[in-house]
Amino acid sequence: MSSAISVAAIGLVVLATIGIGLFGLRISRTTSDFYVASRAVTPRWNASAISGEYLSAASFLGVAGLVLVNGADMLWFSVGYTVGYLMLLVLVAAPLRRSGAYTLPDFAETRFESAAVRRICAGLVVGIGTLYLLPQLQGAGLAVQTVTGAPPQVGAAVVAVIVVINVAAGGMRSITFVQAFQYWLKLTALAAPIFVILLLWHQPTGVLDSLHGAAAEWAEPLSRAGGRDHPLYATYSLLLALCFGTMGLPHVLVRFYTNPDGRAARRTTVVVLALLGLFYLFPPMYAVLGRTFAPDLVSTGGDTVVLELPGRVFPGTAGDLLGALVAAGAFAAFLSTSSGLTVAIAGVIDQDLLRSRLHRWTAGDYVAVNSFRIAALLAMIVPYLAFTVTGALSLADTVGLAFALAASTFCPLLVLGIWWRRMSTTGAAAGLVVGGIAASAAALVNVVGAPQGGWPRALVGQPAAWTMPLAVLAVVVVSKLTPDRIPAGTARSMVRLHTPEAVDVDRGLPSR
Repeated sequence: MSSAISVAAIGLVVLATIGIGLFGLRISRTTSDFYVASRAVTPRWNASAISGEYLSAASFLGVAGLVLVNGADMLWFSVGYTVGYLMLLVLVAAPLRRSGAYTLPDFAETRFESAAVRRICAGLVVGIGTLYLLPQLQGAGLAVQTVTGAPPQVGAAVVAVIVVINVAAGGMRSITFVQAFQYWLKLTALAAPIFVILLLWHQPTGVLDSLHGAAAEWAEPLSRAGGRDHPLYATYSLLLALCFGTMGLPHVLVRFYTNPDGRAARRTTVVVLALLGLFYLFPPMYAVLGRTFAPDLVSTGGDTVVLELPGRVFPGTAGDLLGALVAAGAFAAFLSTSSGLTVAIAGVIDQDLLRSRLHRWTAGDYVAVNSFRIAALLAMIVPYLAFTVTGALSLADTVGLAFALAASTFCPLLVLGIWWRRMSTTGAAAGLVVGGIAASAAALVNVVGAPQGGWPRALVGQPAAWTMPLAVLAVVVVSKLTPDRIPAGTARSMVRLHTPEAVDVDRGLPSR
């Protein structure tokens, strides 16, 4: 892979990202622009933006690496990442938009009428966002190191700086344009090299003669021979985390606040399902081809197979150009997901930490916008300083832990809070605390040093199967024991969450 061409491609992505972000700056003026793009994003545009931020380092690099190393068992990652939006569509999307909230803590405070529940949610948003940001920075460092040989801190620093500039400049409205552009760039960067390789499938050059043997070998999951502990449990726990963790990811949920209404939120989710399904066709293809052209990457974890495969198949200029395209797409993945996470974290830091202090001196949209910009800087500093701690984990595994934490905290809060009117304020807090502590402890053990084998390793490596039911049980039991703590405005909240947009909630009449 030519480092000069790849660096130039990454530079073009960075310039395009900054340019689109500056365009957003021209039309971002109010608090609503910075938080929810004035709730005026159309379903197709929003679906592209959601797909752009959701397809992270784990999707672009990690899934192919896991399938390369562990075989067909890891195809569940692609399935789970996509099915999560089906769960979100059925259970959460439209009611969440009807809540009228800016952030997830806003929703929690409105639904449960409790500042304490809001503070717990704010802490979890920062925690989940930070945990999810770590693999984005790790992936950026890996990409830059692969194409240039520079230390990983360089790539992470570039992503951190660009993201802070874009988020601080234009907020959600700016990031919406950037992420929509980056989805299509990522799809093109991932699909184009595969199509070029497939065009040579029946050529008489013999380049792909050994591919059929590789596919046969790939079909035998290495997880069984490689000593993965309790694969059946791990598979179901992973699916649980991915299917239900999606609806608890703060950077995903905040995008649904940008739709005009609940109907648009549902349409957005349907389009997202189609766009994600299209994207996830390609990472397994890189894994199959990697078994033939880059088998040595199995011993290194496989996270670089997407970056290195074009150069392995086509040595020379053609491989360099395709490799540069893939590197550009990978960098777009890091930028788009990091941008969405930073917006979500900054919104919480701004509302729950900074705004009250800044309003001691003055008030208005000017102060709100500037406090948001300060929060964006703070939201990136801690993940950048801490990203090296995930070096022992693969990209997809690290993201999987973030999904498990989201599934064990915000998923019970949202699903039960939206559909069960007997959920009490104390029950909501108990579920968040119990699920948060259990899933965070498992993530910490993985980072510090996971058990060597057996059930302890399986339970800690994929904790969602026990942490999520534990959180749901805590919510139900505590709510049953504290019926006097059911919010007084529960009936009105339920009406607002479930009444179609065609009906005026306040007057009970059809709206015009």
